Amino acid sequence: MEEKASRTGKIYITIVFLLLYIPIVYLILYSFSKGTTMTNFQGFSLKHYGELFNDKRMLAIFLNTILIALLSSVCSTIVGTMGALAVHNAKRRHERETLLSLNSILLVSPDVIIGASFLIFFTALKLPLGFWSVLLSHIAFEIPIVLLLVLPRLDDMSPSMTNAAMDLGASPSQILSKIILPYIQPGIIAGFFMAITYSLDDFAVTFFVTGNGFTTLSVEIYSRARQGISLEINALAGIMFIFSLILVGVYYLIETHNTGTGGKKNIVEVTDR
Repeated sequence: MEEKASRTGKIYITIVFLLLYIPIVYLILYSFSKGTTMTNFQGFSLKHYGELFNDKRMLAIFLNTILIALLSSVCSTIVGTMGALAVHNAKRRHERETLLSLNSILLVSPDVIIGASFLIFFTALKLPLGFWSVLLSHIAFEIPIVLLLVLPRLDDMSPSMTNAAMDLGASPSQILSKIILPYIQPGIIAGFFMAITYSLDDFAVTFFVTGNGFTTLSVEIYSRARQGISLEINALAGIMFIFSLILVGVYYLIETHNTGTGGKKNIVEVTDR
């Protein structure tokens, strides 16, 4: 019975991955076609990648998108980590639940509502729509994600660690930098990379707050798709897919290094005892 269930699970996972990856492979495959449409593969060629690298507007938008993703991720990771610390240190249970509820509302709210809200907010403040409006919007919707990834690490941390440090005369800043932050580092790293992913992926919120000649890849691709899909977009999709693989690889290397370092520390502690 268990063997049958395991086999069914493997088949299900295989089908899911095929459904997810076949469209991506199909999209990237046609980026190497000599033709101009995706109806017939007409031979291998890199001309669409050449067109992409000669498209100065698209390259500028690509760099803008990466810049927004990195800056917003750094800021949201810092603020989200501070928010997780605040929620974790909330003394009253109803205060903690209220903060978590407010955080969850931002996660479940439709992107269209969030985007429209930001548009109204920036318009009321008379803030020009462009780089800063997009950056602030991305920081705002990434913070709840980071908070939810960091908070479980804080909740798993034993209070005896900080209590022992206080008994030994450690200051609050030393406890934070030497004990708390190293312990929750995996959650912080996961939050940072998840924030980058959400920023690169976002369309709805960004669509509302772009302006003054500034845009991101998602909005630009949508605008060009309305005029007819060009295989230059396929080439861009291939590059973005490779960039995503690099992000996953970097995250995996960091996690592997942290796991190895943690294991060595545990061995040293056991040896010392």
